[in-house]
Amino acid sequence: MWTNENRARYDRSKLRYPSDLTEPEWALIKPLIPRGKPGGNKQSVDMRQVVNGLMYILSTGCQWAAIPRDLAARSTINRYFHRWQWDGTMNRIHHELFVTCRELAERDASPTVAIIDSQSVKSAEKGGLISTHMGMMPARKSRGKSGRSWSTPRASC
Repeated sequence: MWTNENRARYDRSKLRYPSDLTEPEWALIKPLIPRGKPGGNKQSVDMRQVVNGLMYILSTGCQWAAIPRDLAARSTINRYFHRWQWDGTMNRIHHELFVTCRELAERDASPTVAIIDSQSVKSAEKGGLISTHMGMMPARKSRGKSGRSWSTPRASC
């Protein structure tokens, strides 16, 4: 419920972008970000700016090329995004935020109820994920025996 206390807690008007992390949010995520590899160059990138860049993309849906210049470089953000996807950092961050949100809502850390709709049941009866995926793919157009498409004009003899 929106009370004056909640409005103040969720007010993002003082941030540079609404997607930027607040101090408490950053304090929650910072320990989950892996440190630089030992023996390598000293990390010169501000990890908070990288996370803010990822949050900007996720919240606005913008293209990589449209990341504002006052955040980390888009190639840096992209590199860390792919690295964190590969090593599981993104999953750990998501899990931590999920559990924290549920605990703040005074719920169990893991949900105990699942909802299954009729579409899920139908796809499971047909063979699960594979049949669902195949059913959502558009049909391929045959090029026929000659290998030419129908839009190619035929030569008249």
